[in-house]
Amino acid sequence: MQSVGITSHGKPSEFQLLTFPRPEITDPTDVIIKVHAASVNPVDLKKADGIFKLALKDSFPYKIGYDAAGTVTDIGNSVTRFKIGDAVYVRLPESHRGSWSEYALCPERYIALKPPSLSFEEAASIPLAATTAFQALRKYAGDLSGKTVLVPAGLGGTGLFACHLAKHVFHAGKVITTVSTSKVARIPELLGEGTVDEIIDYKKTDLKSIIPHGSIDFLFDTTGLAMEYLCLMRPKTGCIISISTAPSGTQLQNSGVMRLPHRPVLPFIPRLVLNTTDSIRRLRAWRYGVSYSYMFLEPSGDDLDSLGGYVEQGKLRTVIGTMVDMQDIDEVRKACQVVYSNQGGLGKVVIRVSSLGNE
Repeated sequence: MQSVGITSHGKPSEFQLLTFPRPEITDPTDVIIKVHAASVNPVDLKKADGIFKLALKDSFPYKIGYDAAGTVTDIGNSVTRFKIGDAVYVRLPESHRGSWSEYALCPERYIALKPPSLSFEEAASIPLAATTAFQALRKYAGDLSGKTVLVPAGLGGTGLFACHLAKHVFHAGKVITTVSTSKVARIPELLGEGTVDEIIDYKKTDLKSIIPHGSIDFLFDTTGLAMEYLCLMRPKTGCIISISTAPSGTQLQNSGVMRLPHRPVLPFIPRLVLNTTDSIRRLRAWRYGVSYSYMFLEPSGDDLDSLGGYVEQGKLRTVIGTMVDMQDIDEVRKACQVVYSNQGGLGKVVIRVSSLGNE
């Protein structure tokens, strides 16, 4: 089979179409999926570029991608939730990474049935980003009903799902987001009327000058600016969950990134540095009476089941900004570079995966 991959850590310009053996059932809970579509997330590209190479010694050639939607072709003899022919979607765990491929192998607990109303391309855009937003919002210590939620980059891959979930599932009283000038008018169109209550053009306005200090109950930090916005947070109950600063060394060691068969161990010095910088952030937040934490996604079929229900209820929608075909590797590289540079992107990038005859 063919997959998009790399032969050494590299940027999108170095991505290639590589040939790999078609996956086979090795565990009774394994499911093999014929991938119809996959999506691009920043972590796919950062990981391919070696962001964790001090902690992880990746083997090459290396298959890229975590999100996929497709059809079940084979199941292990202990699989109970799925049958051959089922339409499914998934965020693959690190141990089974490689969704930009004709076929993917995954334990059944990470998989869910595809929401019936969505195409494979739409479904593939959801798992990693929407599950991340869902798990982040659940970390607020109380009830978010009626509270004020700030989601920077509301038309980014993760932010768009966070806006929907905050308003329509967690019933936030006010959802605030930021976008660039050209995207301001598109928020109601793409996210739906009433999803976002206040849109701030970050190119023209400093958030700290327009949002009342001490008024934000929950900040989902999608841009790495958590510490700059501490003054906006409500003292004593304010909560920041970040996916864009850096984890502590302990978090990284215990995360799914490191949950591999050979049990990698983060070296002492990088672990100490990460723990120290994380402690400094937590201390700075504490001085404002705010809780702060970095968060790693935990892939979950159960969460995908919940998200699929929200899709069918009209509470969650996706935005696909770019769609490319896997066999057009130049277009794949260009689309990935936009995500990698974090400049100019809109919604999710989706890769159509077609059978190329090399299994």
